[in-house]
Amino acid sequence: MSEQTPALSLPLIQPSQAQKHVTHNEALMRLDALVQAVVLTRDSASPPGSPAAGDCHIVPATATGAWSGQDHALAYFDGAAWIFLTGKPGWRVYVLSDQQTVVWDGTDWTGESTSLQNLDGVGIGTSSDSTNRLAVASEASLLTHDGAGHQLKVNKALETDTASLLFQTGWSGRAEMGTTGDDDFAIKVSADGAAWHTAMQFDPATGLVTGDAVQSDATDTTTGRLMRADFGYGPGNLLGSVSENSGVPTGAVIERGSTVGGEFTRFADGTLICQFGAALGYVSAGLCSAVWTFPTGFAAGTTPQVLGTIDSDALAISAPTVTVAGLSGLSVSGLGASSVTLNIHALAGAQFTSGESVPLGVTAIGRWY
Repeated sequence: MSEQTPALSLPLIQPSQAQKHVTHNEALMRLDALVQAVVLTRDSASPPGSPAAGDCHIVPATATGAWSGQDHALAYFDGAAWIFLTGKPGWRVYVLSDQQTVVWDGTDWTGESTSLQNLDGVGIGTSSDSTNRLAVASEASLLTHDGAGHQLKVNKALETDTASLLFQTGWSGRAEMGTTGDDDFAIKVSADGAAWHTAMQFDPATGLVTGDAVQSDATDTTTGRLMRADFGYGPGNLLGSVSENSGVPTGAVIERGSTVGGEFTRFADGTLICQFGAALGYVSAGLCSAVWTFPTGFAAGTTPQVLGTIDSDALAISAPTVTVAGLSGLSVSGLGASSVTLNIHALAGAQFTSGESVPLGVTAIGRWY
């Protein structure tokens, strides 16, 4: 029959053994030391001078005195002497001086691992799994700074992978923001978790934005869409070069300019207005005429409307032999997209004298496209 138990090495009462109480009491002492095992220290090199019954210590290496030669054993004072218990791998003891549980690994007493590194998963208020290795069930989660600021980083391995924040209702996706399948930052929404709309997508090379929430062209007036800067007008682009593409304005609203042929104003809707202060020169006693080359051309194949006004005060200086009452209104000939001949006739009873001219303010209105 074995004399000790295999796990805790408790002494067993043998057949026909005298003083059985001694063996029994020794076993109880060992149980008293090992069950809910607590030691006072694990680094005292020599036994205390006045130990109390029940005191227990882990004997460090190279201990002295009554502990000499008992390296790593549990030293238990039974009230009269020290009892030494040899640990087995896996035994756990709480060290009061360190406020830490230590474990015998077969070689030394080591602190029970409290490392939070390389954990398989962490569940706070819920359970984690192989996909959601960090799972939190809470009314709120707080990430705050430890210094000047705080960054939340979502990293992916390849451009074609996903790094995003996904918002769900009943575990079904409703909104997502991040880089999904490429490096363009996108904001997506869904009504059912199956069909998704890219509301806005930002090109990382240019910073420009596209998406269902942005105008598709200058004529797009869909409710809820954001106006693209190049399709809208304001102080920065109201005046400038007007342009068009297939009849759709693509530039500024109004363009003004001037040449030797006068001033012009072009509008985004295609309207063109040209103005000039002309001097119709003497041709004959009955005619003063001049060719007006427009400061900018009208659309090919079109003929603008030409209007003229005679300044009577200026006429009295440039042609003193006639008055406004003696002259016809403006007539034109050779009207085209780029020029027109302006004519003023003297009426019966009036005639021009060589060297005279008629000052005429002229306006041509038409289309530039």
